[in-house]
Amino acid sequence: MTALHEFTALELHQLLQRREISPVELAASYLERIERLDPEIGAFATVTPDAALERARFVADHVPTAAPLWGLPLADKDLHRRAGVPARFGSRAFTDFVPDDSDELVQAVDIAGAVSLGKSATPEFGLPSYTESLAAPPTRNPWKPSLGAGGSSGGAAAAVASGMLPFAPGSDGGGSIRIPAAACGLVGVKPSRGRVPAGSGLAGLAGLGVSGPIARNVADAALLLDGLIAPAGYPAAHRFATRAPGDDGPFLGAAIRGEGRFQLGVMIDSPWDDAYEITVAPEAHAALERAIAAFEALGHGVEAMTPVPEPGYPGAFRTIWQAGAATIPVDGEAEALLEPLTRWLLRHGRAVPARQLAEALAWLAGFEERVIRRFAPFDAVLTPALAFAPPRVGWFDQYDGERNFAQQVQFTPFTSFVNVAGLPAITVPVEETSEGVPMGVQLIGRPGGEATLFSLAAQLERRMRRGHRHPPNW
Repeated sequence: MTALHEFTALELHQLLQRREISPVELAASYLERIERLDPEIGAFATVTPDAALERARFVADHVPTAAPLWGLPLADKDLHRRAGVPARFGSRAFTDFVPDDSDELVQAVDIAGAVSLGKSATPEFGLPSYTESLAAPPTRNPWKPSLGAGGSSGGAAAAVASGMLPFAPGSDGGGSIRIPAAACGLVGVKPSRGRVPAGSGLAGLAGLGVSGPIARNVADAALLLDGLIAPAGYPAAHRFATRAPGDDGPFLGAAIRGEGRFQLGVMIDSPWDDAYEITVAPEAHAALERAIAAFEALGHGVEAMTPVPEPGYPGAFRTIWQAGAATIPVDGEAEALLEPLTRWLLRHGRAVPARQLAEALAWLAGFEERVIRRFAPFDAVLTPALAFAPPRVGWFDQYDGERNFAQQVQFTPFTSFVNVAGLPAITVPVEETSEGVPMGVQLIGRPGGEATLFSLAAQLERRMRRGHRHPPNW
C-alpha cells in the first residue's frame, strides 16, 4: 500500500475530496513522520501535534470542502506569527515570545482550509541564504545531511523534500524560496510583486519580500499558489490585492497542461559581477545546458543574452539589505543575544544616512525598469538556480559580516535582482550531481507572467521525468 507521504499534494487533495482519507488521518500520518525524521533533519522550529489534530477535526466538520487547500497539511515559516504558538524568528532574542494574534499569511492559509502542523525553521529573522541559526540545530539537506538546505525558507524546503510535508509556504526577499528549493531538489515559486495579497511585497522596503510555494513538483506548487492568492472567503477588497499585468490565476490548469511554445533568453551574467568574483561551477553549467537542450528539443526558441553591466547594483542592494535589518525589534543589552551577522547588519543599517537610503531606493527603481526592458523580447529568461551545489553545514562564516555577505552573493548571484524587479520566477530541478546533490535552473517571467512560467516548468519537468523525485532513503 502506498504511504500517504508518497502521494503528491494534488493526489492528496483528490483523496480528501473523495473522502478516501480524512484531514485528521492525513495530519496524524505526517505528524508521525515528523516525529521520526525531524531530529536528524531539523526542519521544524516548533511542532504542534495537539493543535494540528484539533484544527484537522475543525476543518473536517466546519470548513467547506470547496476551500482550495481543504485538509492539506503545511507549516508556517517561523517568521510568521500564529496566535498561541511560539514565534522565535530563528533568534535567541525571542525564545519565549508567544503572539496573541496571527499574521495575514497565516490567516489566509487557515481560510483556505489548510492544517498547520507547526513552524518551519528559519535563520535569524530570515536574513541569510542558509538555515543554520545559533538558536537551534542546523537544518540539513535531506539529499545529503552533511550539506545545508539553503535559506531562508530552509526548514520548509527540508520538510517537503523529506516527505514531512506535501508542500509549504515560504517567503522570498532575495531568493529565500528559490534558494532552498533549488538546494533540496524542489520547485520554488517567487510570485510577482502584488500577486499574493497576504505577502505582496508592497509594504516592504524596496518591495522585496513576497510569499509563495515550495513543492515537490510544478502542479503542487501551482495548487498552493492558487490557495495563497484566493482562499475561500478572502476579502476581495484587500488593501494589497494589486494585480500585476499579465495572466491571471488560477494557475493549476497551466501547470497541468504545460502547453505553448515560447521565446527564451539565457542569462549567465549577474548584477554582482563587477563587485564580487562570481564563478558558475561546472555542475551549475551542466544543469543549465541540459535545460537548454530540453527546451530546444521541445520547440522553444532559445537565445543567449548579451551581458549588461550594472556596477551600481551591489552598493544599492547592500544599503537596502542593511537598512531592512535596522527595523529588527531588538535594542540595548538584548543585542548581545543576536548572532554576529545580524548585529553587523543591524548596526550598519541603523547608521545608513537618509540621503544614502533615498538614493539607493531611487537607483533600484531605475534598475527595475532597465531589467524589465532588457527582458521584454523574451517570454521568460533562463538562468542557473545557484552558482554551485549547496555547501556543507558550517561553510558560511558566522562571524565576519563582509565575508559572509560575499559568500552568499557568490552562492546565489541570480536571485536578489528578481526581487528588486518585482518579477515572477520559478526554480525547477534538472539533475543530480555525481555525488547525488540536486541542481536546477531558474525561469524568470514578465510582470504577472506566472502562467507562462508554470507552462514552461511543467514541460521541462515532463521532459526530465522529474515529476516526483525524492531523496534516497527517505
